[in-house]
Order: sequence, then C-alpha cells, then structure tokens
Amino acid sequence: MKKTFTTLLLFNLLFIAVYGQTNMLSTNPVAEEVMLGNYDPASYMPTTVLNHPDEIIQGILAGVSPDSLKKYLFDMSAFHTRNTGSDTISAVSGIGAARRWVYQKFQQISAGNENRLIPSYLQFDQTICSVGQHRNVFAVLPGIDTSLHDIIIIEAHLDSRCSTVCDTACLAEGMEDNGSGSALVLELARVMSQFAFDRTIVFMTTIGEEQGLYGAGSFAKYAKNKGIAIRAVLNNDIVGGIICGETSSPPSCPGLNEIDSTQVRLFSAGSINSPNKQLARFIKLEYAEELQNLVTVPMLLTIMSAEDRSGRGGDHIPFRQEGFPAMRFTSANEHGNANTSDPNYHDRQHTSGDVLGVDTDANIILDSFFVDFNYLSRNAVINGVAAALAAIGPVTPGMQATKFEDSITVHINDPYNYGEYRIFLRSTSTHDFLEIFTVSDTVATVPKPETGVVVSVASVDENGIESLFTGEVIPPTVTSSGEVKEAFPEKVFELFQNRPNPFDEATIIDFQVFKPVSYKEAYIAITDLQGKEIQRLKTALKMGLNEVLYTHGYHMTGVFAYSLVVDGEVVATKRIVFAN
Repeated sequence: MKKTFTTLLLFNLLFIAVYGQTNMLSTNPVAEEVMLGNYDPASYMPTTVLNHPDEIIQGILAGVSPDSLKKYLFDMSAFHTRNTGSDTISAVSGIGAARRWVYQKFQQISAGNENRLIPSYLQFDQTICSVGQHRNVFAVLPGIDTSLHDIIIIEAHLDSRCSTVCDTACLAEGMEDNGSGSALVLELARVMSQFAFDRTIVFMTTIGEEQGLYGAGSFAKYAKNKGIAIRAVLNNDIVGGIICGETSSPPSCPGLNEIDSTQVRLFSAGSINSPNKQLARFIKLEYAEELQNLVTVPMLLTIMSAEDRSGRGGDHIPFRQEGFPAMRFTSANEHGNANTSDPNYHDRQHTSGDVLGVDTDANIILDSFFVDFNYLSRNAVINGVAAALAAIGPVTPGMQATKFEDSITVHINDPYNYGEYRIFLRSTSTHDFLEIFTVSDTVATVPKPETGVVVSVASVDENGIESLFTGEVIPPTVTSSGEVKEAFPEKVFELFQNRPNPFDEATIIDFQVFKPVSYKEAYIAITDLQGKEIQRLKTALKMGLNEVLYTHGYHMTGVFAYSLVVDGEVVATKRIVFAN
C-alpha cells in the first residue's frame, strides 16, 4: 500500500506542472485554421469520395496491416531512446530524430492521398529534463463539412524512458510503452487518409508523457485557448503487449507470463452522466454492432471503473480536465507496474528491457516478439472504426426523461429532424447498457425496468449510424396528474450499492443527497466486518448524486463494509466484496 501511495503522490506532483506550458503554437498555421473550421472543404475533397460507413469500416478492417505496424516499431527501435530530454540534433537517435521521422511519415502519407493530410508540430515552452522547448507531432485530415467544427483526436505518446525518468543515455526503445500506441496512430493515419469524413480527424503523437503528461496537457490547453472544439479523444498507451509481468498496475493481469490477446481495457473518468464513460460506451457499442461480426478474432472491450490504473495516468487526463471527452485504450496484460525503485522489480515496463523482442537462435534476427502485431492490429481497427463513425455520425440531440409507474417517457430535442433515435437505459450497477430501444418519434415511451436506471439518447442518420450519446439523466418520478414525486421525502441521504460488486481493484460508491445539509466533515469509511477501519475517503455532500472512487488493488478477497459518515455519525452502511 505504501508503494501505491508513493506512486500516486509522484504522479500528482508531476501532473501539477502540466499547466506551466507557454508559447504554444502550431508550426503550420493551415493545420490550426482547419481545426478551427476556417477552410474551404473543396480544397481537400478527394477525387473519389469514400464516405459511406460500409466502405469505411471495410476499408479500415482490410487496410490495417500487422506487417506495417511491425515496420513502424522496428524503425522506432533504432532511435535508441525517445526520452523527452534526449538529443534533438542527431539524425539517427533521440527524440528529435524520432519526431522528424513521424513528421516525415505524415508527409509521405499525405503525398499518397492528394496532399489532404496536413502535418504540423505543436511547439511549446516548458522545462522538462533540463530542456526548455518541445514539440508534439500531429497531422490534420480536414472534414468535408465545415458546419461540424468538433474534431476527433487519435493519439499516443511517442516518448520513452528507462528506470530513471530523465536518463537520456540509457537504452529506452519503449516498444510496448509506447511504441505500440505510436505505431497505431501512424497506421490509422495511413489507412484513414483515403476516406472523406464529415468532421476533421487529428492524428497525434505527444512527448513529455513520462515526465507528467506535458505534451497532451499542452495540446489540451492550446485547444481550449484557441476555441478548438474536441468531440472525442482516443488515447492509446500500451496497446500491443499480451504477456503479463511478475507485477502489473491494478487492475491488470493475474500472474507472470499469463496471456490475453483478445481483450482491451477502456479507461475513462466518472460514471453517471460522464461524457468520458459515454464515449467508452459508444466505442464498445459500435464495435459490437458494426465490427464484431466481420472480424476473424473477436475482442472483448472491457469498460473499467477507474480513469486509469492504480497510481498511474495517461494523456487522456489533461483533455478531460479541460472539459473534452477522453478515454484510454490499454492492453489487458501489462509487463510490469513501472516500480523501478523496487530492487526486486524484474519486469520490462520503464526499463531498458522494453524492447521489441529477442533473438533466440543467435542469427542476429529477432524471432520472438514482446509486441503481438496481430493484437495491435485488432486494437487499431477498433480505434479506427470508432473514430470514423464519430466523425461521420449525426449531431447529438437534446433530451429530457420522466418516469411513471411502469414506463419512462423521453422527449428528444432534434433540430436536424433525423427521424430515428436510440434510447439507452443503464442500471447504475453496471457500466454497460441494460436495454436499448430504437424509436422514430421525438416523444417516446418505453417500459420501465424493475431496477433503477439512468437514461441517455442518440440520434441515428439515414445510414443507421448513431451520434455520440447525450449525457445520462436520472428521470424524476411523475404521478398520473403530472406532479413530480419527491423521492424519499423523509430522507436526507441514501447510500447505494457500489458498482461493480464484487470488484477487482476499483469500484464506485454512490450516495444521494436530497436536501441541503450543514456539516463539517464527511467521508466514506471502508471497514472489515469487525468494524476496523481500512481506509477513509473524504467527500463533499453536494445536492444530488455524489460519486466516490475507491481503488484498492489486487490481492485482497472477502466481504467488507462501507459507510457514509457525517460529522462522526454513521448515516448508512452496505457490504462490499473484494473479488481478487
């Protein structure tokens, strides 16, 4: 537990510095103008317009190549290190050479696609590892409908590290962390640049992630300052490995050398009415409905409770903090928890051992790989299809919902008159939808499930593609005479069952505050069944629904209790199950 808190403290201290970046600018002004929607789409219209979802989905599925991903990774491994503070002058090693290589790849992709892809750097000033100026590399694929100004970002961090965060001399190939994500971004830029999307898509590799999410923080702040609307951020970090290490950051894998090549984890912040969780649900739904029946190896997309692994962070976080919907893809299995200060740490993550593979027969050719190129390819397709459908899908409607004795009525506000909508009902005990209804009217009544639910809506276009989902609402109960019932009028608080329960490493504890209350201190107390306190989680008492994330980690089992405590008085208690 002490190590977990140390890691969390270090991460929080590092992330505080993200907001110190200054002088942020796009080195290519055209890229910025396109992201702002200030351009003529006719200038970027391909000769052959491929815009139908069927041809896009099939094209991404057929186009993403494990061999192409492998080639990118071999090329990246040659730079010796991609540490943020490493050499920027050399043509063959260091972060400067790596950045220029990515930029040149974007240029090559653009040249093969009628010069429609616009490469640029995002340059910013920030002292990181004693270096004062840094650059992300990104490329902008202009949308063909400038009335839709919100962009989609597919991104990964390019920088690597070994055991010491600013060691620029050590070998730091960073193949799983995060050559895998960077290769995915490049491959999707290559495959997707042949298509015409309604909205603009940005492919980006960032730097400074290992020192505190600096590159992503700078782009998020730049976008906020410039007024660039971001519809969704898909962050890819450690997406190519399938082998479990001796250690792994919870909630990761069960044991050394365990293999999982058919699952990817989707991390995002929040729960009820979280645009980040709604983005993760959108990605999972599009995979299930548009892609799963077309693939030879189906994947399990697992929506995680927490924003990231215990004590860890990623590039999606600064985007979320600036108000943009963002999530993270990460392999089911990781080779290590990055705790390189532990003398007994022997895993590859954050060490010089994070290489592409090994030569088992001494012929100077790698023949056993730590990155699974087929698994990485499957993750790239999931990313590409989700981003593509978000880029061509309709506008999200507005909505209100009310609950009656045996039904829920939804009022949909759709100025675009799409004529078809989907209503999503979700139990607060799970991250996945309980029921989905497709309707054609803007006022629709659906059966009320026995369990309590939250409601959200999407519009559907003529091709059957959903918009991103609305925020979730807890519908108020209305009587037959139209009066809103006061829920639990005699109560001030209600403590709900945690979800998921049982859980592995993280769970969300909800409670409702029905009336304003004056208090000095409130917290959730985790105790054993004998009443011994294990952990105390401070909380505010806001009117409405309140959420507390409890992250414990693996390797604890049994039944425990959690209580809402206000000014020393236990208000309510429920039981909680540790599963692993």
